[in-house]
Parts: sequence; structure tokens; C-alpha cells
Amino acid sequence: MLIIPVKEGENIDRAIKRYKRKYRNTKVLQEIRERKEYTKPSVSKRAQLKKAQYKQRFLLDQEK
Repeated sequence: MLIIPVKEGENIDRAIKRYKRKYRNTKVLQEIRERKEYTKPSVSKRAQLKKAQYKQRFLLDQEK
């Protein structure tokens, strides 16, 4: 459960923004989307490998 203490005189929009940021950082929504459908372990490993290759290529391009 997320608890967002609202200070006296603080704008409610700022508190809502802090709540949204904390919620996004817990990755609850991402996990719900992942569990929506089953993915085979081989498919998830392939996606993970592809992501790692992309990151590696991106980092190498930055060094040049």
C-alpha cells in the first residue's frame, strides 16, 4: 500500500504527482500487463536477449 503524506499547505496536484511516480516505480501496472497472457520461457529469453543486444549497440554508438 502506498502512503503519500500531504504536508499542510501543499498543493494537491503535487501530491497526486508524487503518488503517480511512486506507483509507476513499483511496476504494478507492468506486471499486470505481463500476466495478461502466458509467454513461453523461450520467447521471454529471446526478447531479453534482443533487448540486451539493442542496449549494447546503443552504448557502443555513444562511445564513438
